[in-house]
Amino acid sequence: MAASARGVHVLLAAACLLVVFPMFWMFSTALKAPPEIFAGTFRLWPSAPTLQNFTTALTQVPMLRLFWNSLVVAVVVTAAQVFTSALAAYACAILRVPGQRVWFALFVATMMVPFQVTMIPNYLLMARLELLNTYTALIAPQVVTGYGIFMLRQTFKNLPGSLVEAGILDGATSWQVLWRIVVPTTRTALAALSVLFFISTWNQYLWPLLVANDKYMRTLPVGMQEFVSLEGGTNWGPLMAAATMAIVPALLAYVVAQRYVLESFVTAGLKE
Repeated sequence: MAASARGVHVLLAAACLLVVFPMFWMFSTALKAPPEIFAGTFRLWPSAPTLQNFTTALTQVPMLRLFWNSLVVAVVVTAAQVFTSALAAYACAILRVPGQRVWFALFVATMMVPFQVTMIPNYLLMARLELLNTYTALIAPQVVTGYGIFMLRQTFKNLPGSLVEAGILDGATSWQVLWRIVVPTTRTALAALSVLFFISTWNQYLWPLLVANDKYMRTLPVGMQEFVSLEGGTNWGPLMAAATMAIVPALLAYVVAQRYVLESFVTAGLKE
């Protein structure tokens, strides 16, 4: 048993190294001067760390504006998706709504439709409404997600019925039951889902590329691709500096909410 446990620990350590080392190398390269990057010698940490690469990345493209655009879109889309998912899941799992199984089936069916299928109709709609190059175009098509509804519906279904019944007996309305009983009880699942939504939205490339042609309305992934083109794909210092700045918000989101993410996994395992 001890040997087996050691083997598992070794595999986990190797997997952790495979995930962490590329990010460490990216940050290390971002702090190196060009001669040291192209010296051909392996060095984990720069001999003379410099922030020049970060300065170059911030001046070559409007990085701060791109960062702000991505942050606004990711935060608003995450909040909207969690809100709409909670409402729909509550209706499908707890309320007695006519045709709720049909509605839930339709929500789940949207998960089977690839984004590329709805991308062009959504783009044409935004164009006809003259909403291109606006936050509305970046956000509006994403405020509802079948995945979030599916996940929260399963979570709400596992709640003890006595909790909801107690709230109703105390005179709470359906709205009050949702926000005072259901949401606080399932906060770990909501936090985990929020992290997934935030990271997914933050990393989006194709949809922002379609609807935001103005360089000051582009999001960070689109701006990063433009920056790669400007630098010719070989100026590794500024490229790694830009990539380092791009991943910071997603990492912070996970670090801040990791306790809730782990709790949601543990809770799901216990319920199984």
